[in-house]
Amino acid sequence: MWGIVPAAGAGTRIQPLAFSKELLPVGSRVDADGVERPRAVSEYLVERMVCAGATRVCFVVSPGKADVLAYYGGARCDAHVSFTVQPRPAGLCDAIFRPLPMIADHEPVLVGLPDTVWFPADGFARLPDDGGLSFLLFPVDRPEVFDAVVLHEDGRVREIQVKRPRPSTHWVWGAFRCTGAVLRALHALWLRRERQDEFLGTLVNAWIAEGGSAVGVRAGETYVDVGTLGGYREAVVVLGGR
Repeated sequence: MWGIVPAAGAGTRIQPLAFSKELLPVGSRVDADGVERPRAVSEYLVERMVCAGATRVCFVVSPGKADVLAYYGGARCDAHVSFTVQPRPAGLCDAIFRPLPMIADHEPVLVGLPDTVWFPADGFARLPDDGGLSFLLFPVDRPEVFDAVVLHEDGRVREIQVKRPRPSTHWVWGAFRCTGAVLRALHALWLRRERQDEFLGTLVNAWIAEGGSAVGVRAGETYVDVGTLGGYREAVVVLGGR
């Protein structure tokens, strides 16, 4: 099983920092030697991927993110870590397709955002293992700043409302699961659409319009975007309460 971590963003909402936003210290962890150390925000996502069974994690980084390579190249998780480069900022879709040459069609793939903290920690395991495309959904207070996911009564995704001012639901996607074959099919659609989709939501809407399907699982409890100062403060509070 693969985990894809799109870590090529510049993090302009929380700059200036002296390091990549994915290494922002949030909370702490205790090393094997019993020493408590600061924890990089992206470790929460990697931990959740490994918890769900990921044995290989690929970080998609920009050319200037040598600190992410140095940090995770030092065996920070119980999985084989690899890196691929997004040469220039080109959006989330471009980033998550970068590892495709390494992924076989039958292999499960987990994708999440490395500047978020969410619960439950076993959220990926709540998604169906049926080879399809499934989204882990979370209730939030301000769905207009995320991608809100509207479902049919049977749980199938009807529409993803990408940062819409007045979305019709407060459930947003925070992570998803599919197979290499599904990811490759989405990539082929993205290419046919001339790479116009920066956000995954618009691509999935086109996928559904062409007869594809996806499901949403409302198993999320708490979702915090740590890419802003307000989100950083909220994450500290959430982790402090656990």
